[in-house]
Amino acid sequence: MIEIDGLAEVVLNVHDVEQAVAFYGALLGLERLTPEGQAGPIFFRAGSATSRVPALLVLVPLPEGAASFDQPRTLHHLAFTIPEEAFEPARAALIDAGLEVRGGKHPVLAVRTMYVTDPEGNEVELISPEPAR
Repeated sequence: MIEIDGLAEVVLNVHDVEQAVAFYGALLGLERLTPEGQAGPIFFRAGSATSRVPALLVLVPLPEGAASFDQPRTLHHLAFTIPEEAFEPARAALIDAGLEVRGGKHPVLAVRTMYVTDPEGNEVELISPEPAR
């Protein structure tokens, strides 16, 4: 059996790179690793997969005129963890950005979750520990 010790990348194809970069970089606050103006995939740090490998979100620009994505999408959703104290401020920022924030209950973990849809139609989940009682 192979031993997996972390998730290193989620790679998304995107039609509108500027909107995707604004969503994941400016709104969600992921650190952009790819220099501005560099062609090709755009890498964002999304935490740590292991002590030596960052967890990455990679946006791959599709060529102009590429077909729209069909439903159901191959990717069900992607999820990011956020600190407990950041949960409500994140909800407010998403609402202020004009996004519909949907709540949810994780089926296995005792965590809070919320979902939004990114500019490409991907569902994005934010997961946080329940507040301490």
